[in-house]
Amino acid sequence: MRQVFLLVLGGSLLMLTTLAAEPAFRTEFVGGTLPGLELKSITQLDLTDGGALLLHCGVLQFRIDYAKINSLEYGQNVSRRVAAAVFISPVLLLSKSRKHFVTVGYEDAEGKQQALVFRVDKGDIRSVLASLEARTGRRVEYQDDEARKGNR
Repeated sequence: MRQVFLLVLGGSLLMLTTLAAEPAFRTEFVGGTLPGLELKSITQLDLTDGGALLLHCGVLQFRIDYAKINSLEYGQNVSRRVAAAVFISPVLLLSKSRKHFVTVGYEDAEGKQQALVFRVDKGDIRSVLASLEARTGRRVEYQDDEARKGNR
């Protein structure tokens, strides 16, 4: 019994250490003007730095100063689960699938307007928006009332 407890405790500590080592949010890059970043790339959005948004994708790293960010936008894409309803159960037509998108507008070093669009997981969207608002001093603009309701 004691060995099982120690094994569970050790596994829990390992998980906590892993979580503490990854302060970034897992996102999907779905569009924007960053050179060299493929669409639908899985990225790590790190908002813990006090001076800049850090974006990691494999060996690529990008840094965008919070002071250069001039717009934040949040929107949702809501769709019915038609394919699942056809193959699994018609009851699934009653449910909706929501995808959460954040657009970050910023000015690059040459003074040109740039943009990044990310898909953020449902469990992370509130933290991402709150962190971006706090770090940039800008309010998030909502694409529509559905997005505004979905984030509350």
